[in-house]
Amino acid sequence: MQRSWNRCAASISERGVGRLQIVQAGPMNLLGTPVIDDLRAALSVLQSADGLRTLVLRGDGDRAFVGGADIKEMARLNQSGAETFITNLHDLCEQVRQFPVPVIARIPGWCLGGGLELAMACDIRIAAEEAKFAMPEVRVGIPSVIHAALMPRLLGSGRASWLILTGETIGASTALDWGLLDSVAPLAQLDAEIDKVADGFLACGAQVLRTQKALLRSWEQLPLQQALRQSVEAFGQAFTTGEPQQFMQAFLDRRASKR
Repeated sequence: MQRSWNRCAASISERGVGRLQIVQAGPMNLLGTPVIDDLRAALSVLQSADGLRTLVLRGDGDRAFVGGADIKEMARLNQSGAETFITNLHDLCEQVRQFPVPVIARIPGWCLGGGLELAMACDIRIAAEEAKFAMPEVRVGIPSVIHAALMPRLLGSGRASWLILTGETIGASTALDWGLLDSVAPLAQLDAEIDKVADGFLACGAQVLRTQKALLRSWEQLPLQQALRQSVEAFGQAFTTGEPQQFMQAFLDRRASKR
């Protein structure tokens, strides 16, 4: 599958690896309303695509993943327009967070503000050694909102407060140490590192990954006992898909062959 919008392009390989790339959004891949709208439209198409196993979200080129929301657009907003704009960006991030298969953020360079919120909505974040991260909203007169709320859960309240209140920039090694990133690689090896993670997803059952991601999202909202009960039900349902029987038998066969 290959399909293009004005501000993004999407494809799905025969193996089930989807790729969604921002295009025509400047060298920093800024999130203005046209980009947000096209990304949301593309995600709506991709989430119902047959055979999709994982999705890589990326910008155009290697200068940035996303350099933030479009300040030129935001500078013209009034209160009502600002609420509409940020609600649209919230809905984009939430589409990514609730996307039915694992989403990998490819971060080669700058990842700022709304772009970092979009990255935090992804399940896996893999960056180049040159990547830089910041939440600089307070420096342009606005608070960090919407999916910036994920940051204390990822980093802890102290480090999240420091990033959000100071607007300071950190590098990839610090972001990795703090838990903001899952992996860091030299830029020349970034795509190979992403492919390795995608291959790991492809080695799992298609249905179990969807079930596991749905459980992870539910656990964020449910009281513990309700989450535990839901997990028992999901465990039983897994045995109606045929995947446990297939993968467990393959494991037993491999172990028997080594004796």
